[in-house]
Parts: sequence; C-alpha cells; structure tokens
Amino acid sequence: MGKLKPNKRNSVASASSPYSKAQATTNNVFKFNTNVGQHILKNPGVADAIVLKANLKPSDTVLEVGPGTGNLTVRILEKAKKVIAVELDPRMAAEVTKRVQGKPEQKKLEVLLGDVIKTELPHFDVCISNTPYQISSPLVFKLLSIPNPPRCSILMFQREFALRLVARPGDSLYCRLSVNAQFFAKITHVMKVGKNNFKPPPQVESSVVRIEPKTGSERPGVSWNEWDGMLRICFVRKNRTMRASFLGTKEVLAMMEQNYRRYCSLNDIALDETEIDEDEAMELDGVAEEEEWGGIMDVDDDGDDTPSFFKQETERIFRESGSKTKAKKPKTRVGLLVKEKIRKVLEDETELADKRAGKCDENDFLRLLLAFNQEGIHFNS
Repeated sequence: MGKLKPNKRNSVASASSPYSKAQATTNNVFKFNTNVGQHILKNPGVADAIVLKANLKPSDTVLEVGPGTGNLTVRILEKAKKVIAVELDPRMAAEVTKRVQGKPEQKKLEVLLGDVIKTELPHFDVCISNTPYQISSPLVFKLLSIPNPPRCSILMFQREFALRLVARPGDSLYCRLSVNAQFFAKITHVMKVGKNNFKPPPQVESSVVRIEPKTGSERPGVSWNEWDGMLRICFVRKNRTMRASFLGTKEVLAMMEQNYRRYCSLNDIALDETEIDEDEAMELDGVAEEEEWGGIMDVDDDGDDTPSFFKQETERIFRESGSKTKAKKPKTRVGLLVKEKIRKVLEDETELADKRAGKCDENDFLRLLLAFNQEGIHFNS
C-alpha cells in the first residue's frame, strides 16, 4: 500500500498558523510567553492536590484565572458544576476549549477572553489560579474587595509573594499586602511547589496559599478604600516612624489637607483661610527625618509604587483647585490645623508616633484609623 502524501497547500497554510507546532507534535503545543507569566503546571500530582485543597462541591461555580492548556481545568470540571476560565492569550483560550470539545464537560466550561483585573466577573463560589506573577497583587486585592467574595481561593504564587501574604509584624517580608490580606481574610500556606513542576520552569520557586475571606459578622466594617488609603501612607517606607510617614512628606500633607477640606465641606464646617507667613509655610512643608530613620529605604515590592501615587495625588489636588502651578497656591491656616491634628493623633491619642509600620499589628492600624476619623481626617481618594 502506498503512503499517503500530505497536501502541500494545507502544509503551507499550517506553517503560518499559530497552531502549526501543535499539529507537528503533541508535546509542544506552542511557544509559551514567559513575559506574561506563562508557566504551565505539568505535574498531575500537584494539580490534583490543588483541586483537593479547594474542597469543591458539586454545586460550585469556579473561577479559574489563567487556565493555560487546561491541566487544572479538566480536574476542576470533574468536581464542580461550572468553570469560568479567564484567559488573556487567545491561543491558550483555544487550547483549553479544544480539550473539552465534544465531551460532556464542554457545557460546563465558559471561557472569557481578556484581562481578569479589568473584567467584570460573574458570581462564583471558589477561585483557583496558577497566577501569572504580574497580576499577583491586583488579583488578591480584587478578590478581597468584591462585595460577595468567593468562599475560598486556592492560588499559586511565587514563593516570596506567598510568604508576604502570611508574614507577621516584625518579619522581613511584612508589608501593606500582608496587613490588607490578613485584615480581610484568613490565609494559610498550603504547600511548596518546585520550579521543575512547570513548563517552562520559572526562575523562582512557587507556593500555594488558601485565602478564605471573612464574611458576615467577621468581615471588618471598614471601608476598603479608607483602610488601604491609610496603609499606603504607613508603608511608604515601612522602617520609617509613623511621624516621618505622615508629617515628613509634603505630598502626604497636601493630600490629607484636601481630604479634610472635603470632609468640612460635606459637614458645613467653617475653615480659617487666613494666609500664613513664610516661617509657618516652611513648617507646613514637612519635617526632614533622614537622620532619625537612618536613611533606610525599604520599598515593598508588591507591584505598588506608593511614592509615585502621592505625587500623582498632589497633582490632582492642584488641578481640582484650579491652580496652574504649585507655587501659586497660597498656604492657609487650614494646613497648620491639619498638621496639628495629625500630631495629636500620633503622639497623644495612639502613641504610635515613634513606632514603625513594619512592627505594627492590625489593632494598631485600626486604632490609628479610628483616631484620624474622629479628627475629621479620612483617606478616601
């Protein structure tokens, strides 16, 4: 019997297709884009363990972020009622769809093409993700801040990021992410995952964490924006004292003054707009505490450029006030009042002025926020 010759026209067409490599070999579907965190989990034992830790119910709808080629997806479909898979790469979306094509599981899978951070998500009970490292922090914040958070999330992260999530006050990795995550959820480290369990292998080790958002009476009755807004200031440099963080940066003082003005406007509180002299203006610009905190610049590497945030906020404040340049905006006694209120909160009411954010626990931050609010200072943007 003669050999079947390949159709040359089809061969040429397939060579230009993104799936040409998939047609050539089943072991190499296509080239993974590691620039967007594409490291496919290849160890079936690890995939089984992740799904097991989710404690899925037959009635659950599961959100999977970054399904890749579907190694986790097919296992979730065996346990859950429905899987909503959000995938940024059209090639991956096509691949995971192809894995269940013509099977009963096809009706249980919904693939959303796009960026999960920007996507408006439908209701889901559980989130499972081999998370692309670029969206680790935004994904955690999104899952914790939605009105009806999932029952639990089983998420794979780079090892250092996972350890930040569970870090405690005084730990070297303790940061704004640690406080935010633990304030709104119970977080446990589930297991370590070596780099050789992925294809292609990443440069760092990974870990799986379980996040269970606090609900009902356990959920803090604190505005997310308010809480996180204050923490942004506290953790500009976590080894600075609270005094330096709040009183040593003119951008922070300007933002807090604007927020206080907004509060007074909403509550019909009159303000003293008397302009101040040069000596008082210099005092209002903040105090340099470089020697006090030793010049340590311990920047939290969780994907948030906090100093830039405050500079942008200052620019926004001046735009809203109608000023064309910072120098043309007169300084008034309102700024001095706000600065005195900050001093009172830090030194008299909470006695946290000389404490550093990296050593403060959840109760310290709660006391601080309450004291600021009682003085009419809020942190909503």
